[in-house]
Amino acid sequence: MKILHSADWHLDAPLTGHSEENAQFLRRELLKIPEKVAKICQVENCDLLLLSGDLFDGAYTRQSLTAVRSALEKVGIPVFIAPGNHDFCGEKSPYMAEEWPKNVHIFKKAAMESVSLPELDCRIYGAGFESMDCPGLLKNFAVEGQETWHIGVLHGEVSAASHYCPITKDQLKQSGLQYLALGHIHKGGSIRAEDTLCAWPGCPMGHGFDETGIKGVIVAEITDTVKASFMPLDTPRFYDESVEAGDSAVDAVASLLPATPTEDFYRVSLTGYSGQIDLEQVKKEFSHVHNLTLLDQTVPELDLWASVGEDTLVGVYFSLLKTSSESDSESISRRAKMAARISRQILDGQEVRLL
Repeated sequence: MKILHSADWHLDAPLTGHSEENAQFLRRELLKIPEKVAKICQVENCDLLLLSGDLFDGAYTRQSLTAVRSALEKVGIPVFIAPGNHDFCGEKSPYMAEEWPKNVHIFKKAAMESVSLPELDCRIYGAGFESMDCPGLLKNFAVEGQETWHIGVLHGEVSAASHYCPITKDQLKQSGLQYLALGHIHKGGSIRAEDTLCAWPGCPMGHGFDETGIKGVIVAEITDTVKASFMPLDTPRFYDESVEAGDSAVDAVASLLPATPTEDFYRVSLTGYSGQIDLEQVKKEFSHVHNLTLLDQTVPELDLWASVGEDTLVGVYFSLLKTSSESDSESISRRAKMAARISRQILDGQEVRLL
């Protein structure tokens, strides 16, 4: 049996902190997620689709609702949704107020329920949030029924201190589940407790520089054992990088950016010692990176060789370092300059920062 597991779409999120143009672009990309997930289900020949909550960010639009319902109906396999803290089953919830395709089952109560799928020799267990927080739904839970496979879907966190359906490792051990599909944490991860694999895919698209890197879904294969594989999703990504400016800020930035046009978001902090950097001029060199932010966090270059020529021990010391800094060996030159910088800072009573 093969399962696609996704969570935390956060459709209609406010996307604060972005320009209106970028926010509109990201909203359009978020709306593509349901169709992308459905397409992977079809390509991978999945038997089940598990959605572990926060598909919506709160108040929803007709556009996002239509996108989700259309994709889930089109996928043509059983779909199970466990609402989370952002899309909990309140009076105005889309899960309570709207009609859903026949292949979609929504766990609407804050108590574990199950659905048997005889054709897959499988039983699916789940529960949904009824408010912004939720008690531990896996407490005192154990599987039932004679099916071979027992799969759970919840929005929660493996942390006893959480306010969002806290789950413990002991509860996982005692559950009897082979696989527990979690949502809530936006960075993917997993934990195994004896025969139970608990995994969470993270969000399928970051919303800002606090959610960097490649995002996607989980494809879980259930045989004698359970194997969960991360599958990247083709969505805009955020990268937060830093690099020493060196002798050329343009070359330094180029080392971190793709050479071809991209809609991904990059924030690059220039560090190290440098003269004044014209960030706008540097940015012009990378017009193919449409969403690029540059930050100058460099320290002004010191007059390292001011003491050279002085008839003092300091003068002799810096003269030797200057000679080494002009070596054909890049390694020797770099080390000599570093020693001179540190020494100059100490002599000038400055704080030494090893950048």
